[in-house]
Amino acid sequence: MAELKYWLWLTTRKGLGPVGALAVLDCFTTPERAYYGEREDYDALNLPPFVKNSLMDKSMDEANRILGECDRLGIRIMTFQDADYPQRLRQIADPPVTLYIKGRSFHFDEEAAISVVGARKSSAKSRERAERFGMELASSGALVVSGIAEGIDSSAITGALRGGGPVVSLLAGGADKIFPRESRFLYEDVAAAGALISEYPPGTPHKGDHFNPRNRILSGLSLGVLAVECATTGGTMLTVNHALDQGREVFAVPIGLDEQSARGTNRLIHDCKAKLVENARDILKEFVDLFPAKLSALAPLSRSVVEARLSGEDKPQAAPKAPKERKEAPSPGRELIPRDQQKSRFTDDELAILAAASKAALTADEVVEKTQIPAKRVLSALTMLQLQGALEERPGRRHYALVELES
Repeated sequence: MAELKYWLWLTTRKGLGPVGALAVLDCFTTPERAYYGEREDYDALNLPPFVKNSLMDKSMDEANRILGECDRLGIRIMTFQDADYPQRLRQIADPPVTLYIKGRSFHFDEEAAISVVGARKSSAKSRERAERFGMELASSGALVVSGIAEGIDSSAITGALRGGGPVVSLLAGGADKIFPRESRFLYEDVAAAGALISEYPPGTPHKGDHFNPRNRILSGLSLGVLAVECATTGGTMLTVNHALDQGREVFAVPIGLDEQSARGTNRLIHDCKAKLVENARDILKEFVDLFPAKLSALAPLSRSVVEARLSGEDKPQAAPKAPKERKEAPSPGRELIPRDQQKSRFTDDELAILAAASKAALTADEVVEKTQIPAKRVLSALTMLQLQGALEERPGRRHYALVELES
């Protein structure tokens, strides 16, 4: 913790930025040595005078504030010199010096991560495509990476959650600052099932000039970038350009010639900057040899299952509303899951939770107590079970199984 404060001091120097911070590290080796540097030491760096003045400010007030907020919010700080810092990010021209992570920890270099990007003001058809791609990618073993804004980003994230896979959302502000407000429930789901990641500390608002720097991390963490719908200019094309500069694969969905908002994706295909794809298999076949265990072991969802999940028709018949007392009799209308299908439909954690919540509506804490599963895994499993329609949240934040497991 003591060393972290020097990293936070360094990354909060005004005007320094990630490239400047890395230059300081090259000169001083560690942030602590940079902190104790004198003006003549900073003169060796090719930095503007106001940045050198910022380095002379030795106040730790902001660093201590950030540490306190991260502790309060459950946000982990990853630094450039940490052993688990992704090699993929180290290789880009301007890697972030610190990352703030809320949710699960991922070894990105071991993940078949695919970014799904596109316009905020997108057509309903493209949002449906993004959700379908997100679901197919997640169910096939890929890690879906995106933003969390309305339009293509939120659709891809929603699809990935429905596909049963973990997801990562890159933010242009602090992980405690929800933007846009319409995505507030997605924030909770992503933090439970995956991770929210930002280069910016808690309390940082989402600003327009933060999005392009965010985009370089989004593409940098991924093997490839899928553009679902975009114009010839804008944030999606900036992400694609980052991907091309970083040597990442680029994919695009072809769209009708009359759709003005999609000319960017068509242009990418026309200029041979992107590979035309129609489904997740067109993307993942490029990476099966790199990640055979992840991408070959899982069979993709069948078309009928995908259609059912997208339409919501895969949800079992709803159980009657819970009475005021905690104990509830099993509903005769609940779907019975045969023993030989349980392992293929649910994880071990999910099965334990369904068994515990089959006769009584339980709070998350009660689920932890009954199953002895760590709280973070319980929260993730509860989210996934709700998305699958196998469990519902009732008043008092109590959870009740909508399916019955054959014993």
